Amino acid sequence: MNLEQYLQRIKYTGSLEVNLETLVGVHRNHLLHIPYENLDIHFGRTMELSPTRAFEKIVLERRGGWCYEMNGLLAWALREIGFEVQYLACAVGQNNASANHLALKVNLEQAYLADVGFGNGLLEPIPLSPGVYKQQSRAFALEQHGEHWQFEIPSVGVGAIGNSFDFRLEPQKPEHFQERCTYLQTSPESGFVRVVVCHRMFETGVQSLRGTVLQTISNGIETSRTLENRDDYETVLREVFDLQIDANTLWSKVWASHLEWRKNLPVGAENR
Repeated sequence: MNLEQYLQRIKYTGSLEVNLETLVGVHRNHLLHIPYENLDIHFGRTMELSPTRAFEKIVLERRGGWCYEMNGLLAWALREIGFEVQYLACAVGQNNASANHLALKVNLEQAYLADVGFGNGLLEPIPLSPGVYKQQSRAFALEQHGEHWQFEIPSVGVGAIGNSFDFRLEPQKPEHFQERCTYLQTSPESGFVRVVVCHRMFETGVQSLRGTVLQTISNGIETSRTLENRDDYETVLREVFDLQIDANTLWSKVWASHLEWRKNLPVGAENR
């Protein structure tokens, strides 16, 4: 693992002083240049907790990743720079499934919540302090109730991963996440198993691909379109998400799921 290669991957050329400016810069550049994606699940490959494997996949193979990979890699990079970083076990949604999301606490003159692994969440870290934080025409809310924290994420279109996660500040080791990491990529009940997902942040918003639907939200305005063929799907993976992938097998699965979904719609519902 090599810090310079990671910084080249995210196109970060700024200061490496341990301060807020560096933290913000690295966090932003990571999200602007590395997509969130769960494609390996649908290729039948195991996604590991190891930061070493995340480095190989995301930096050397120029892929993206999901929360355990993305935030695991960011935590490693920030520690290499000199930051004090802790893993936070989070529960997305209302199911209290602790550790189904990994976020980070970064300690400077005050603590910050960092998270490059939600896909359509923060572009920059925020103070670990209750309040409303506006980014990209969206307002994020962080609340504290005793030792319990809740982070509210504005809805980003139909079928988003979730619009909140809960956490406490106890630092966790990587092995704490192993059980949920395995479950989320193997259980038929897992949304990650059911749906192929990619997200890519840009300065004014986020682009999301869920199944065959490509959604763009920019400056609070949402547009979407359905991809109708493999060539279009592969082009979007390459040009929007910077993923150089042979999509033959993947497209067959995605299109079959789309047809099954469409078959079960009420008459006229698809055009509403």
